[in-house]
Amino acid sequence: MKLGIVGLPNVGKSTLFNAITSAGAESANYPFCTIEPNVGVVSVPDERLDVLEKMFNAAKKVPTAIEFFDIAGLVKGASKGEGLGNKFLSHIREVEAIVHVIRCFEDENITHVEGNIDPLRDIEIIDLELILSDLEIMSKRLAKTEKLVKNDKSLKKELEILKIIVDTLEKGNPVRSIEFDEEEKKIIKQLNLLSNKPVLYATNISEEDIISETDNEFVKQVKAHASKEGSEVITLCGKIEAEVSELEDNEKMEFLNELGLKESGLDKLIKASYKLLGLISFLTAGPKEVRAWTIKEGTKAPQAAGKIHSDIERGFIRAEVIDFEALKGCGGYPQAKEKGLLRLEGKDYIMKDGDVVEFRFNV
Repeated sequence: MKLGIVGLPNVGKSTLFNAITSAGAESANYPFCTIEPNVGVVSVPDERLDVLEKMFNAAKKVPTAIEFFDIAGLVKGASKGEGLGNKFLSHIREVEAIVHVIRCFEDENITHVEGNIDPLRDIEIIDLELILSDLEIMSKRLAKTEKLVKNDKSLKKELEILKIIVDTLEKGNPVRSIEFDEEEKKIIKQLNLLSNKPVLYATNISEEDIISETDNEFVKQVKAHASKEGSEVITLCGKIEAEVSELEDNEKMEFLNELGLKESGLDKLIKASYKLLGLISFLTAGPKEVRAWTIKEGTKAPQAAGKIHSDIERGFIRAEVIDFEALKGCGGYPQAKEKGLLRLEGKDYIMKDGDVVEFRFNV
């Protein structure tokens, strides 16, 4: 899973990136301190693996991971090549979803490229550049398809979709605001449009606001905007995340508890990202290793097996499955077998989050 962290210069992108990946991307109080996208891989915290590790006395624990891309700050005119515009836009094409960091705190010591704090204006600037880039590409494609459809009637459906897309973009709305059916979605996915990528808004707030667990006026504005387009919003404090990232794992929860916080911004970000992309995790366990695997919600057992190895999918016979909570409640596999809680599932079984599974196959 690849997520691109974007936003205007000096909103806290690189600070957040450093905190969640400990990758050490340069962070400075001026635009474009991140020129090439810094890439960091972060393990997805999963307490279920800790339980399975002890239960199976496993030699190794392997969590699933997310790739974060810290992409250069954007300014007005990026779609026309201003600032680092063309690089910025090409980097966004590589990610599955966008984490849009928005500054929602006042601090006279940190400059804002637009001169003041206005989250809705900041969202509009980013959206507009993505829309303009898509519009330029789609207008050319529409003109080309209109010519081709005269001799190729199979392009009629695509032409209809392109007209809807161009009309929406010309009105200043992102492609993700359009409702398509499943057949249309397949066509649109191939276009890899920037303004069609799902967005998660990460509002960067002050330490006082995050501790008080009260949305300030800036955050309320972002949430109202996000609800209209069906996007998710999380609140975090870049400063606190930076401090948490420097602590040992056993100290992190203690530090958060002292501040009265239930979870870190990273945990919020990962949970929201999974929800945004419709992802779940299944688990495999044994004395050699316990491991989490990420799949799309609705994935059937053979395709889930293919995440482990293509041979297992090809030679799939059945899956031996038990829900993690049921296994935890029993205390182990032998007890689960005695109670008849292990299920044998076939090719049509749809995997669920928290399934602990062993695939039977023959190649």
